[in-house]
Amino acid sequence: MKKTILTLSLLFISLIGFSQAKLEIGLKAGANFANTNVDDANSITSFHGGAYGLIKLANIGIQPEILFSKQGSEFDDGSEIDLSYVNVPVMLKIYFPGGLNLQAGPQFGILTNAEDEDGTDLKDALKGSDLSAGVGAGWDAPFGLQANVRYIFGISDINDVAGVDEVKNNTFQVSIGYSLFKLGK
Repeated sequence: MKKTILTLSLLFISLIGFSQAKLEIGLKAGANFANTNVDDANSITSFHGGAYGLIKLANIGIQPEILFSKQGSEFDDGSEIDLSYVNVPVMLKIYFPGGLNLQAGPQFGILTNAEDEDGTDLKDALKGSDLSAGVGAGWDAPFGLQANVRYIFGISDINDVAGVDEVKNNTFQVSIGYSLFKLGK
């Protein structure tokens, strides 16, 4: 097992060192405009933040992230649900000249907290995970700054109560990131 890990590590380092590949690790944060697909639901403004990694070869990149994300909805009757997730998006990025890029990929979420406006725990009424897909665009500046906009639309039903319609998360995100570490070109 140790030999396999060592071999893969050396292979990865040589890929970075002898090609046009680039590895980057950074932090990002931004605003969420979150909603659910329920008829009388309105969006709430919240936040997300965490870390990302980027592996880029030529004009294609893969950017896995780990983010804490506040989501939920406010309803016409004044009630509200606040959801907290640890989300792991894995975005494929296609680059164009000047660092502009298009992004698409899956997002896996783990529910960490769910409350209504009174602080009542709603975790038992919701599934513990969420599968979504994201599409977006961004700009990776040469000095390490990233700016992104994404729309994350729910694929899986997060409702865990029998006899109630499907509930899916939908979130529009605007974020800024900064590279803390770069290896390669």
